[in-house]
Amino acid sequence: MASAIINGMPVEITPGETILEAAKKLSVKIPVLCKHPDLDATAACGICVVKIKATGRTLRACCTPIDSGMDIVTEDAELVQVRREVLELIMSKHPNECVTCARNQNCELQTLCADFDIRHMELPSLVPDIAKDTSNGTIELDPRKCVTCGRCVQVCQEKQNVWALSFLDRGIDTRIAPAGDISMAESPCVSCGQCSAHCPTGAIVECDETQKVWDKLIDPDVVCVAQIAPAVRVALGEAFGFAPGTNVTGKIYASFRRMGFKAVFDTNYGADVTIMEEGTEFVERFAHGKGALPLITSCCPAWVDFMEKYHNDMIPHFSSCKSPHEMVGALTKTYWAEREKIDPKKIFVLSVMPCTAKKWEVRRSADMSSSGYQDVDVSITTRELARMIKQAGIDFATIPEAQPDHLLGAYTGAGTIFGATGGVMEAAIRSALFLITGKNAANPNFEFTRGLKGIKTGSMQVAGKEVRIAVAHGLGNVETVLDEIRKAKAEGKEPPWHFVEVMACPGGCVGGGGQPYGVTDELRLKRAKGLYQEDGATLWRCSHDNPYVQQLYKEYLGKPLSEKSHHLLHTHYVQRPTYRR
Repeated sequence: MASAIINGMPVEITPGETILEAAKKLSVKIPVLCKHPDLDATAACGICVVKIKATGRTLRACCTPIDSGMDIVTEDAELVQVRREVLELIMSKHPNECVTCARNQNCELQTLCADFDIRHMELPSLVPDIAKDTSNGTIELDPRKCVTCGRCVQVCQEKQNVWALSFLDRGIDTRIAPAGDISMAESPCVSCGQCSAHCPTGAIVECDETQKVWDKLIDPDVVCVAQIAPAVRVALGEAFGFAPGTNVTGKIYASFRRMGFKAVFDTNYGADVTIMEEGTEFVERFAHGKGALPLITSCCPAWVDFMEKYHNDMIPHFSSCKSPHEMVGALTKTYWAEREKIDPKKIFVLSVMPCTAKKWEVRRSADMSSSGYQDVDVSITTRELARMIKQAGIDFATIPEAQPDHLLGAYTGAGTIFGATGGVMEAAIRSALFLITGKNAANPNFEFTRGLKGIKTGSMQVAGKEVRIAVAHGLGNVETVLDEIRKAKAEGKEPPWHFVEVMACPGGCVGGGGQPYGVTDELRLKRAKGLYQEDGATLWRCSHDNPYVQQLYKEYLGKPLSEKSHHLLHTHYVQRPTYRR
Protein backbone atom coordinates (compact mmCIF):
# COMPACT_ATOMS: atom_id res chain seq x y z
CA MET A 1 0.00 0.00 0.00
CA ALA A 2 1.19 3.51 -0.81
CA SER A 3 2.21 5.83 1.99
CA ALA A 4 2.93 9.50 2.62
CA ILE A 5 4.18 11.64 5.49
CA ILE A 6 2.14 14.19 7.45
CA ASN A 7 3.92 16.26 10.11
CA GLY A 8 6.74 13.74 10.16
CA MET A 9 4.39 10.76 10.69
CA PRO A 10 3.98 8.05 8.04
CA VAL A 11 0.43 7.29 6.90
CA GLU A 12 -0.92 4.62 4.57
CA ILE A 13 -3.10 6.07 1.83
CA THR A 14 -5.71 4.76 -0.58
CA PRO A 15 -6.37 5.97 -4.14
CA GLY A 16 -8.52 9.10 -4.29
CA GLU A 17 -8.08 9.90 -0.62
CA THR A 18 -7.59 13.58 0.16
CA ILE A 19 -4.98 15.13 2.42
CA LEU A 20 -7.77 16.04 4.84
CA GLU A 21 -8.96 12.42 5.04
CA ALA A 22 -5.45 11.05 5.44
CA ALA A 23 -4.69 13.53 8.23
CA LYS A 24 -7.69 12.31 10.24
CA LYS A 25 -6.13 8.85 10.38
CA LEU A 26 -3.28 10.37 12.38
CA SER A 27 -5.58 12.44 14.62
CA VAL A 28 -4.34 15.57 12.88
CA LYS A 29 -7.10 18.16 12.77
CA ILE A 30 -6.96 20.51 9.80
CA PRO A 31 -9.44 23.40 10.21
CA VAL A 32 -12.26 23.61 7.67
CA LEU A 33 -15.23 25.89 7.11
CA CYS A 34 -16.68 25.08 3.70
CA LYS A 35 -16.18 21.29 3.82
CA HIS A 36 -18.91 19.05 5.24
CA PRO A 37 -18.68 15.23 5.41
CA ASP A 38 -21.98 14.87 3.52
CA LEU A 39 -20.83 16.98 0.61
CA ASP A 40 -18.13 17.14 -2.05
CA ALA A 41 -15.27 19.54 -1.43
CA THR A 42 -15.59 22.98 -3.01
CA ALA A 43 -12.33 24.49 -1.66
CA ALA A 44 -14.25 27.73 -1.24
CA CYS A 45 -12.87 29.06 2.03
CA GLY A 46 -9.11 28.37 1.90
CA ILE A 47 -8.74 27.73 5.63
CA CYS A 48 -7.58 24.14 5.17
CA VAL A 49 -4.31 25.13 3.44
CA VAL A 50 -1.33 22.86 4.06
CA LYS A 51 2.23 22.91 2.77
CA ILE A 52 4.46 20.57 0.76
CA LYS A 53 7.57 20.43 2.92
CA ALA A 54 10.18 20.29 0.15
CA THR A 55 8.87 23.18 -1.99
CA GLY A 56 6.76 25.26 0.41
CA ARG A 57 3.87 25.07 -2.04
CA THR A 58 0.47 25.42 -0.38
CA LEU A 59 -2.53 23.23 -1.21
CA ARG A 60 -6.11 23.00 -0.01
CA ALA A 61 -6.39 19.79 1.97
CA CYS A 62 -10.13 19.24 1.46
CA CYS A 63 -9.90 18.74 -2.30
CA THR A 64 -6.29 17.67 -2.99
CA PRO A 65 -5.69 13.93 -3.40
CA ILE A 66 -2.71 12.75 -1.38
CA ASP A 67 -0.06 11.03 -3.49
CA SER A 68 2.47 8.43 -2.51
CA GLY A 69 5.66 9.97 -1.15
CA MET A 70 4.11 13.35 -0.31
CA ASP A 71 5.69 15.01 2.74
CA ILE A 72 3.10 17.44 4.12
CA VAL A 73 3.14 20.02 6.86
CA THR A 74 -0.27 20.97 8.28
CA GLU A 75 0.82 23.23 11.13
CA ASP A 76 3.52 25.86 11.38
CA ALA A 77 3.65 29.59 12.08
CA GLU A 78 3.20 30.55 8.43
CA LEU A 79 0.10 28.37 8.00
CA VAL A 80 -1.40 29.72 11.19
CA GLN A 81 -0.94 33.26 9.89
CA VAL A 82 -2.43 32.40 6.49
CA ARG A 83 -5.50 30.86 8.16
CA ARG A 84 -5.86 33.86 10.45
CA GLU A 85 -5.77 36.21 7.46
CA VAL A 86 -8.38 34.13 5.63
CA LEU A 87 -10.64 34.38 8.67
CA GLU A 88 -10.10 38.14 8.87
CA LEU A 89 -11.10 38.47 5.22
CA ILE A 90 -14.26 36.43 5.83
CA MET A 91 -15.09 38.48 8.92
CA SER A 92 -14.69 41.74 7.02
CA LYS A 93 -17.91 40.77 5.18
CA HIS A 94 -19.63 39.29 8.21
CA PRO A 95 -21.81 41.25 10.68
CA ASN A 96 -20.53 41.42 14.24
CA GLU A 97 -23.80 40.18 15.71
CA CYS A 98 -22.78 37.01 17.53
CA VAL A 99 -24.70 37.76 20.72
CA THR A 100 -28.02 38.16 18.89
CA CYS A 101 -27.43 35.41 16.31
CA ALA A 102 -29.36 32.13 16.44
CA ARG A 103 -26.06 30.27 16.05
CA ASN A 104 -24.28 32.01 18.94
CA GLN A 105 -21.99 29.49 20.68
CA ASN A 106 -22.84 26.92 18.03
CA CYS A 107 -21.30 28.52 14.95
CA GLU A 108 -18.40 27.05 13.01
CA LEU A 109 -17.09 30.48 12.01
CA GLN A 110 -17.30 31.80 15.57
CA THR A 111 -15.42 28.74 16.85
CA LEU A 112 -12.66 29.17 14.28
CA CYS A 113 -12.29 32.86 15.13
CA ALA A 114 -11.94 31.95 18.80
CA ASP A 115 -9.39 29.23 18.00
CA PHE A 116 -7.30 31.66 15.95
CA ASP A 117 -7.61 34.49 18.46
CA ILE A 118 -9.39 36.92 16.13
CA ARG A 119 -10.05 39.77 18.60
CA HIS A 120 -9.55 42.91 16.53
CA MET A 121 -10.74 43.75 13.04
CA GLU A 122 -8.08 45.63 11.06
CA LEU A 123 -9.88 45.41 7.72
CA PRO A 124 -12.72 47.77 6.80
CA SER A 125 -16.23 46.39 7.15
CA LEU A 126 -17.83 45.38 3.86
CA VAL A 127 -21.02 43.85 5.24
CA PRO A 128 -23.65 44.02 2.49
CA ASP A 129 -26.93 45.79 3.13
CA ILE A 130 -29.33 42.97 2.21
CA ALA A 131 -32.64 42.31 3.91
CA LYS A 132 -33.38 39.07 5.73
CA ASP A 133 -35.84 36.76 3.94
CA THR A 134 -38.44 35.24 6.29
CA SER A 135 -41.14 34.93 3.65
CA ASN A 136 -41.87 31.20 3.76
CA GLY A 137 -42.32 31.01 7.53
CA THR A 138 -40.17 27.92 8.00
CA ILE A 139 -36.55 28.92 7.42
CA GLU A 140 -35.05 32.38 7.26
CA LEU A 141 -32.19 33.46 5.03
CA ASP A 142 -29.83 36.23 6.16
CA PRO A 143 -27.41 36.82 3.24
CA ARG A 144 -25.23 39.15 5.35
CA LYS A 145 -24.09 36.17 7.40
CA CYS A 146 -23.32 33.99 4.37
CA VAL A 147 -19.68 32.98 3.94
CA THR A 148 -20.32 31.63 0.39
CA CYS A 149 -19.14 28.15 1.35
CA GLY A 150 -21.73 26.70 -1.03
CA ARG A 151 -22.94 23.97 1.31
CA CYS A 152 -26.59 25.04 1.08
CA VAL A 153 -26.47 25.26 -2.70
CA GLN A 154 -24.86 21.86 -3.00
CA VAL A 155 -27.28 20.07 -0.67
CA CYS A 156 -30.31 21.80 -2.21
CA GLN A 157 -29.31 21.17 -5.82
CA GLU A 158 -27.30 17.95 -5.81
CA LYS A 159 -28.65 16.02 -2.83
CA GLN A 160 -32.28 17.15 -2.73
CA ASN A 161 -32.67 18.17 -6.41
CA VAL A 162 -34.95 21.04 -5.37
CA TRP A 163 -32.84 23.88 -6.80
CA ALA A 164 -34.33 26.56 -4.58
CA LEU A 165 -30.95 28.14 -3.83
CA SER A 166 -28.24 29.42 -6.16
CA PHE A 167 -25.18 31.65 -6.24
CA LEU A 168 -26.01 35.14 -7.47
CA ASP A 169 -23.62 37.91 -8.60
CA ARG A 170 -19.81 37.58 -8.70
CA GLY A 171 -16.65 38.38 -6.83
CA ILE A 172 -17.06 40.19 -3.55
CA ASP A 173 -20.78 40.61 -4.28
CA THR A 174 -21.44 36.85 -4.52
CA ARG A 175 -24.39 35.81 -2.38
CA ILE A 176 -26.88 33.01 -1.87
CA ALA A 177 -30.53 33.46 -2.88
CA PRO A 178 -33.27 31.69 -4.82
CA ALA A 179 -32.65 31.70 -8.56
CA GLY A 180 -33.99 34.83 -10.20
CA ASP A 181 -33.51 36.72 -6.93
CA ILE A 182 -37.05 35.95 -5.84
CA SER A 183 -38.16 35.34 -2.26
CA MET A 184 -38.01 31.94 -0.54
CA ALA A 185 -41.81 31.82 -0.55
CA GLU A 186 -41.86 32.26 -4.35
CA SER A 187 -39.10 29.67 -4.92
CA PRO A 188 -39.38 25.88 -5.28
CA CYS A 189 -38.23 25.50 -1.64
CA VAL A 190 -39.95 22.55 0.11
CA SER A 191 -38.79 23.63 3.60
CA CYS A 192 -36.81 20.43 4.24
CA GLY A 193 -34.25 22.54 6.12
CA GLN A 194 -31.21 20.65 4.89
CA CYS A 195 -29.70 24.00 3.92
CA SER A 196 -29.98 25.16 7.54
CA ALA A 197 -28.65 21.84 8.84
CA HIS A 198 -25.53 22.20 6.69
CA CYS A 199 -24.95 25.96 6.98
CA PRO A 200 -21.87 26.67 9.16
CA THR A 201 -23.15 30.07 10.34
CA GLY A 202 -26.43 31.85 11.06
CA ALA A 203 -27.08 32.59 7.39
CA ILE A 204 -29.89 30.00 7.24
CA VAL A 205 -31.81 29.06 10.39
CA GLU A 206 -35.31 27.94 11.31
CA CYS A 207 -37.94 30.62 11.92
CA ASP A 208 -38.05 30.76 15.70
CA GLU A 209 -41.55 30.48 17.18
CA THR A 210 -40.70 29.89 20.82
CA GLN A 211 -42.14 33.23 21.94
CA LYS A 212 -45.54 32.17 20.62
CA VAL A 213 -45.35 29.16 22.91
CA TRP A 214 -44.31 31.19 25.97
CA ASP A 215 -47.17 33.61 25.32
CA LYS A 216 -49.66 30.73 25.45
CA LEU A 217 -48.07 29.15 28.51
CA ILE A 218 -48.56 32.31 30.56
CA ASP A 219 -52.16 32.76 29.45
CA PRO A 220 -54.40 31.31 32.21
CA ASP A 221 -57.28 30.77 29.77
CA VAL A 222 -55.27 28.49 27.47
CA VAL A 223 -54.85 24.74 27.92
CA CYS A 224 -51.39 23.96 26.55
CA VAL A 225 -50.66 20.47 25.21
CA ALA A 226 -47.30 19.21 23.92
CA GLN A 227 -46.14 16.26 21.84
CA ILE A 228 -42.70 15.10 20.63
CA ALA A 229 -41.72 13.29 17.46
CA PRO A 230 -39.85 9.97 17.52
CA ALA A 231 -36.51 11.41 16.37
CA VAL A 232 -36.47 14.25 18.92
CA ARG A 233 -35.95 11.86 21.85
CA VAL A 234 -32.62 10.57 20.55
CA ALA A 235 -31.19 13.93 19.47
CA LEU A 236 -32.24 16.58 21.99
CA GLY A 237 -29.76 15.29 24.57
CA GLU A 238 -26.87 16.41 22.35
CA ALA A 239 -27.71 20.02 23.28
CA PHE A 240 -27.11 19.13 26.94
CA GLY A 241 -23.96 17.03 26.67
CA PHE A 242 -25.52 13.60 26.23
CA ALA A 243 -24.02 11.18 23.71
CA PRO A 244 -25.78 11.07 20.31
CA GLY A 245 -28.54 8.49 20.33
CA THR A 246 -29.22 8.76 24.07
CA ASN A 247 -32.95 8.43 24.65
CA VAL A 248 -34.14 11.31 26.85
CA THR A 249 -37.91 10.85 26.44
CA GLY A 250 -38.71 10.89 30.16
CA LYS A 251 -36.69 14.06 30.69
CA ILE A 252 -38.55 15.78 27.85
CA TYR A 253 -41.91 14.86 29.40
CA ALA A 254 -40.71 16.22 32.75
CA SER A 255 -39.49 19.44 31.12
CA PHE A 256 -42.87 20.01 29.47
CA ARG A 257 -44.60 19.65 32.82
CA ARG A 258 -42.15 22.06 34.46
CA MET A 259 -42.84 24.61 31.74
CA GLY A 260 -46.56 24.45 32.45
CA PHE A 261 -48.09 22.16 29.80
CA LYS A 262 -51.38 20.74 31.08
CA ALA A 263 -51.09 17.54 29.07
CA VAL A 264 -48.12 15.74 27.53
CA PHE A 265 -48.74 13.41 24.60
CA ASP A 266 -46.43 11.65 22.17
CA THR A 267 -46.31 11.73 18.38
CA ASN A 268 -45.36 8.02 18.54
CA TYR A 269 -49.00 7.37 19.47
CA GLY A 270 -49.95 9.24 16.30
CA ALA A 271 -47.52 7.02 14.40
CA ASP A 272 -49.37 3.96 15.69
CA VAL A 273 -52.66 5.46 14.51
CA THR A 274 -51.04 6.28 11.17
CA ILE A 275 -50.09 2.64 10.74
CA MET A 276 -53.64 1.52 11.46
CA GLU A 277 -54.92 3.86 8.77
CA GLU A 278 -52.09 3.49 6.26
CA GLY A 279 -51.73 -0.25 6.81
CA THR A 280 -55.43 -0.72 6.17
CA GLU A 281 -55.15 1.51 3.12
CA PHE A 282 -52.37 -0.71 1.77
CA VAL A 283 -54.36 -3.89 2.39
CA GLU A 284 -57.33 -2.37 0.55
CA ARG A 285 -55.16 -1.58 -2.45
CA PHE A 286 -53.00 -4.70 -2.46
CA ALA A 287 -55.50 -7.38 -1.47
CA HIS A 288 -58.74 -5.88 -2.80
CA GLY A 289 -57.60 -3.73 -5.73
CA LYS A 290 -59.11 -0.54 -4.30
CA GLY A 291 -56.60 2.04 -5.50
CA ALA A 292 -53.39 2.43 -7.44
CA LEU A 293 -50.17 0.63 -6.58
CA PRO A 294 -47.62 1.30 -5.33
CA LEU A 295 -48.92 3.04 -2.24
CA ILE A 296 -46.50 5.82 -1.26
CA THR A 297 -46.23 7.01 2.33
CA SER A 298 -47.11 10.59 3.27
CA CYS A 299 -45.63 11.29 6.73
CA CYS A 300 -42.96 13.71 5.46
CA PRO A 301 -44.30 17.22 4.66
CA ALA A 302 -41.24 18.24 2.64
CA TRP A 303 -41.84 15.21 0.44
CA VAL A 304 -45.54 16.10 0.18
CA ASP A 305 -44.63 19.62 -0.97
CA PHE A 306 -42.01 18.22 -3.38
CA MET A 307 -44.51 15.73 -4.81
CA GLU A 308 -47.22 18.36 -5.30
CA LYS A 309 -44.75 20.69 -7.07
CA TYR A 310 -42.62 18.29 -9.10
CA HIS A 311 -44.38 14.91 -9.24
CA ASN A 312 -48.11 15.54 -9.02
CA ASP A 313 -48.73 12.67 -11.44
CA MET A 314 -48.06 10.51 -8.37
CA ILE A 315 -51.04 11.87 -6.43
CA PRO A 316 -53.14 8.71 -7.13
CA HIS A 317 -50.41 6.65 -5.47
CA PHE A 318 -50.14 8.80 -2.38
CA SER A 319 -51.49 7.68 0.98
CA SER A 320 -54.20 10.06 2.12
CA CYS A 321 -53.03 9.77 5.75
CA LYS A 322 -51.95 12.91 7.53
CA SER A 323 -48.63 12.81 9.34
CA PRO A 324 -48.65 11.50 12.94
CA HIS A 325 -48.37 14.87 14.70
CA GLU A 326 -51.34 16.20 12.75
CA MET A 327 -53.35 13.16 13.80
CA VAL A 328 -52.48 13.78 17.45
CA GLY A 329 -53.44 17.43 17.04
CA ALA A 330 -56.84 16.56 15.57
CA LEU A 331 -57.52 13.92 18.22
CA THR A 332 -56.48 16.29 21.00
CA LYS A 333 -59.06 18.87 19.97
CA THR A 334 -61.82 16.28 19.46
CA TYR A 335 -61.44 12.92 21.24
CA TRP A 336 -59.44 14.20 24.24
CA ALA A 337 -61.31 17.51 24.46
CA GLU A 338 -64.66 15.70 24.59
CA ARG A 339 -63.47 13.25 27.24
CA GLU A 340 -62.03 16.03 29.40
CA LYS A 341 -64.94 18.41 28.68
CA ILE A 342 -62.60 21.16 27.48
CA ASP A 343 -63.62 23.73 24.89
CA PRO A 344 -61.30 22.97 21.94
CA LYS A 345 -60.93 26.65 21.13
CA LYS A 346 -59.04 26.99 24.43
CA ILE A 347 -56.58 24.20 23.56
CA PHE A 348 -53.14 25.09 22.21
CA VAL A 349 -51.24 22.17 20.68
CA LEU A 350 -47.47 22.35 20.36
CA SER A 351 -45.55 19.73 18.41
CA VAL A 352 -41.78 19.40 18.69
CA MET A 353 -40.42 18.04 15.45
CA PRO A 354 -36.98 17.25 13.98
CA CYS A 355 -38.26 19.04 10.92
CA THR A 356 -38.61 22.59 9.61
CA ALA A 357 -41.24 21.59 7.03
CA LYS A 358 -43.72 20.81 9.82
CA LYS A 359 -43.97 24.58 10.32
CA TRP A 360 -45.44 24.72 6.81
CA GLU A 361 -47.54 21.60 7.26
CA VAL A 362 -49.58 22.93 10.19
CA ARG A 363 -51.09 25.53 7.82
CA ARG A 364 -50.83 23.51 4.62
CA SER A 365 -54.56 23.28 3.84
CA ALA A 366 -58.03 23.30 5.41
CA ASP A 367 -57.52 19.60 6.15
CA MET A 368 -55.12 20.65 8.91
CA SER A 369 -58.11 22.17 10.75
CA SER A 370 -60.30 19.06 10.75
CA SER A 371 -61.18 19.59 14.42
CA GLY A 372 -62.80 22.91 13.56
CA TYR A 373 -59.66 24.73 14.68
CA GLN A 374 -56.06 24.53 13.50
CA ASP A 375 -55.19 21.05 14.75
CA VAL A 376 -51.55 21.81 15.59
CA ASP A 377 -51.07 25.44 16.51
CA VAL A 378 -47.27 25.70 16.46
CA SER A 379 -44.51 23.31 15.46
CA ILE A 380 -41.01 23.96 16.74
CA THR A 381 -37.76 22.16 16.02
CA THR A 382 -35.55 20.14 18.33
CA ARG A 383 -33.20 23.12 18.43
CA GLU A 384 -35.98 25.46 19.54
CA LEU A 385 -37.03 23.07 22.32
CA ALA A 386 -33.44 23.00 23.59
CA ARG A 387 -33.49 26.78 23.83
CA MET A 388 -36.82 26.75 25.66
CA ILE A 389 -35.54 24.27 28.24
CA LYS A 390 -32.50 26.44 28.87
CA GLN A 391 -34.66 29.58 29.11
CA ALA A 392 -36.89 27.81 31.66
CA GLY A 393 -33.89 27.22 33.93
CA ILE A 394 -34.31 23.45 33.83
CA ASP A 395 -31.25 21.36 34.68
CA PHE A 396 -31.93 18.83 31.95
CA ALA A 397 -29.14 16.48 33.01
CA THR A 398 -30.57 15.92 36.49
CA ILE A 399 -34.32 16.39 36.10
CA PRO A 400 -36.18 13.19 37.10
CA GLU A 401 -37.99 11.42 34.29
CA ALA A 402 -41.77 11.63 33.95
CA GLN A 403 -44.52 9.81 32.06
CA PRO A 404 -46.87 11.09 29.34
CA ASP A 405 -50.64 11.22 29.54
CA HIS A 406 -51.29 7.77 28.19
CA LEU A 407 -54.59 8.31 26.38
CA LEU A 408 -52.69 9.92 23.46
CA GLY A 409 -49.20 9.24 24.77
CA ALA A 410 -48.72 5.48 25.05
CA TYR A 411 -46.93 3.98 22.06
CA THR A 412 -45.37 0.87 20.58
CA GLY A 413 -41.89 0.19 19.25
CA ALA A 414 -43.34 0.49 15.77
CA GLY A 415 -44.25 4.10 16.51
CA THR A 416 -40.75 4.83 17.76
CA ILE A 417 -38.89 3.68 14.65
CA PHE A 418 -40.81 6.15 12.45
CA GLY A 419 -37.86 8.49 13.11
CA ALA A 420 -35.36 6.47 11.05
CA THR A 421 -35.38 5.86 7.32
CA GLY A 422 -37.21 2.58 6.74
CA GLY A 423 -38.98 2.78 10.08
CA VAL A 424 -42.37 3.71 8.66
CA MET A 425 -42.16 0.80 6.25
CA GLU A 426 -41.07 -1.66 8.93
CA ALA A 427 -43.91 -0.54 11.21
CA ALA A 428 -46.39 -0.81 8.34
CA ILE A 429 -45.22 -4.30 7.39
CA ARG A 430 -45.70 -5.53 10.96
CA SER A 431 -49.34 -4.46 11.01
CA ALA A 432 -50.10 -5.22 7.35
CA LEU A 433 -49.03 -8.81 7.97
CA PHE A 434 -51.43 -9.01 10.87
CA LEU A 435 -54.27 -7.38 8.95
CA ILE A 436 -53.85 -9.87 6.08
CA THR A 437 -53.02 -13.07 8.00
CA GLY A 438 -54.45 -12.42 11.48
CA LYS A 439 -51.06 -13.22 13.03
CA ASN A 440 -48.04 -11.20 14.13
CA ALA A 441 -44.70 -11.97 12.52
CA ALA A 442 -42.57 -14.36 14.56
CA ASN A 443 -39.71 -11.86 14.20
CA PRO A 444 -40.91 -8.24 13.91
CA ASN A 445 -37.47 -7.01 12.77
CA PHE A 446 -37.23 -6.43 9.02
CA GLU A 447 -33.57 -5.61 8.55
CA PHE A 448 -33.74 -4.90 4.82
CA THR A 449 -35.53 -1.61 5.56
CA ARG A 450 -32.74 -0.37 7.86
CA GLY A 451 -29.47 1.47 7.22
CA LEU A 452 -28.36 4.49 5.23
CA LYS A 453 -28.30 3.12 1.70
CA GLY A 454 -30.13 5.74 -0.38
CA ILE A 455 -32.57 3.25 -1.92
CA LYS A 456 -33.41 0.01 -0.12
CA THR A 457 -35.55 -2.68 -1.71
CA GLY A 458 -36.85 -6.07 -0.65
CA SER A 459 -39.73 -8.47 -0.96
CA MET A 460 -41.63 -10.90 1.21
CA GLN A 461 -44.36 -13.49 0.93
CA VAL A 462 -47.68 -12.61 2.53
CA ALA A 463 -50.51 -15.16 2.31
CA GLY A 464 -48.88 -16.67 -0.76
CA LYS A 465 -48.39 -13.34 -2.54
CA GLU A 466 -45.15 -11.47 -3.11
CA VAL A 467 -45.05 -7.96 -1.66
CA ARG A 468 -42.30 -5.81 -3.14
CA ILE A 469 -41.08 -2.86 -1.09
CA ALA A 470 -38.84 0.17 -1.61
CA VAL A 471 -37.49 2.75 0.85
CA ALA A 472 -35.90 6.00 -0.33
CA HIS A 473 -34.49 8.90 1.68
CA GLY A 474 -33.06 12.13 0.35
CA LEU A 475 -35.18 13.65 -2.41
CA GLY A 476 -32.60 12.94 -5.11
CA ASN A 477 -32.96 9.21 -4.39
CA VAL A 478 -36.74 9.49 -4.35
CA GLU A 479 -36.79 10.65 -7.96
CA THR A 480 -34.87 7.54 -9.03
CA VAL A 481 -37.61 5.39 -7.50
CA LEU A 482 -40.38 7.45 -9.10
CA ASP A 483 -38.75 7.15 -12.52
CA GLU A 484 -38.75 3.34 -12.19
CA ILE A 485 -42.45 3.40 -11.32
CA ARG A 486 -43.23 5.63 -14.32
CA LYS A 487 -41.18 3.44 -16.64
CA ALA A 488 -43.08 0.30 -15.66
CA LYS A 489 -46.37 2.11 -16.00
CA ALA A 490 -45.50 3.39 -19.49
CA GLU A 491 -44.51 -0.11 -20.58
CA GLY A 492 -47.70 -1.64 -19.25
CA LYS A 493 -45.85 -3.72 -16.69
CA GLU A 494 -46.56 -4.44 -13.05
CA PRO A 495 -45.14 -1.82 -10.70
CA PRO A 496 -41.64 -2.67 -9.50
CA TRP A 497 -42.89 -2.20 -5.92
CA HIS A 498 -46.20 -2.36 -4.11
CA PHE A 499 -45.35 -0.15 -1.14
CA VAL A 500 -42.86 2.75 -1.07
CA GLU A 501 -41.61 4.77 1.90
CA VAL A 502 -40.21 8.23 1.25
CA MET A 503 -38.35 10.61 3.56
CA ALA A 504 -37.00 13.93 2.29
CA CYS A 505 -34.05 14.14 4.67
CA PRO A 506 -31.02 11.85 4.43
CA GLY A 507 -31.33 9.27 7.19
CA GLY A 508 -34.99 10.12 7.68
CA CYS A 509 -36.18 12.27 10.58
CA VAL A 510 -33.07 11.55 12.67
CA GLY A 511 -31.27 13.72 10.12
CA GLY A 512 -34.06 16.28 9.88
CA GLY A 513 -33.49 19.93 9.10
CA GLY A 514 -34.43 20.98 12.65
CA GLN A 515 -32.17 18.58 14.55
CA PRO A 516 -29.04 19.64 16.52
CA TYR A 517 -26.23 20.86 14.26
CA GLY A 518 -23.29 18.81 13.06
CA VAL A 519 -25.19 15.94 11.49
CA THR A 520 -23.15 13.30 9.65
CA ASP A 521 -23.85 9.71 8.67
CA GLU A 522 -22.13 8.59 11.86
CA LEU A 523 -24.51 10.74 13.90
CA ARG A 524 -27.55 9.58 11.90
CA LEU A 525 -26.67 5.95 12.63
CA LYS A 526 -26.25 6.61 16.35
CA ARG A 527 -29.60 8.38 16.58
CA ALA A 528 -31.30 5.58 14.64
CA LYS A 529 -29.68 2.99 16.90
CA GLY A 530 -31.26 4.72 19.90
CA LEU A 531 -34.70 4.34 18.29
CA TYR A 532 -34.20 0.68 17.43
CA GLN A 533 -33.00 -0.01 20.96
CA GLU A 534 -36.21 1.46 22.38
CA ASP A 535 -38.25 -0.51 19.88
CA GLY A 536 -36.63 -3.75 21.02
CA ALA A 537 -37.32 -2.96 24.68
CA THR A 538 -40.99 -1.96 24.38
CA LEU A 539 -43.88 -4.04 25.68
CA TRP A 540 -45.73 -3.76 22.36
CA ARG A 541 -43.83 -3.99 19.05
CA CYS A 542 -46.78 -3.61 16.65
CA SER A 543 -49.08 -0.61 16.30
CA HIS A 544 -52.26 -2.69 16.30
CA ASP A 545 -51.31 -4.09 19.74
CA ASN A 546 -51.42 -0.63 21.37
CA PRO A 547 -54.40 -0.89 23.78
CA TYR A 548 -54.92 2.88 23.72
CA VAL A 549 -55.18 2.81 19.92
CA GLN A 550 -57.66 -0.06 20.21
CA GLN A 551 -59.60 2.04 22.72
CA LEU A 552 -59.61 5.00 20.32
CA TYR A 553 -61.26 2.96 17.57
CA LYS A 554 -63.70 1.27 19.96
CA GLU A 555 -64.81 4.49 21.63
CA TYR A 556 -64.50 7.09 18.91
CA LEU A 557 -63.40 6.26 15.36
CA GLY A 558 -65.12 2.92 14.83
CA LYS A 559 -62.57 1.41 12.47
CA PRO A 560 -59.66 2.44 10.22
CA LEU A 561 -60.79 4.32 7.11
CA SER A 562 -64.20 5.02 8.66
CA GLU A 563 -66.02 8.21 7.75
CA LYS A 564 -64.92 9.79 11.03
CA SER A 565 -61.29 8.79 10.66
CA HIS A 566 -61.28 10.04 7.08
CA HIS A 567 -62.53 13.42 8.25
CA LEU A 568 -60.05 13.78 11.11
CA LEU A 569 -56.98 11.81 10.01
CA HIS A 570 -56.80 12.06 6.22
CA THR A 571 -56.04 14.75 3.67
CA HIS A 572 -55.95 15.31 -0.07
CA TYR A 573 -53.36 16.67 -2.49
CA VAL A 574 -53.33 19.24 -5.26
CA GLN A 575 -50.93 20.29 -7.98
CA ARG A 576 -48.86 23.27 -6.86
CA PRO A 577 -46.75 25.56 -9.05
CA THR A 578 -43.01 25.12 -8.74
CA TYR A 579 -42.58 28.90 -8.72
CA ARG A 580 -45.19 31.28 -7.32
CA ARG A 581 -44.07 34.33 -9.26
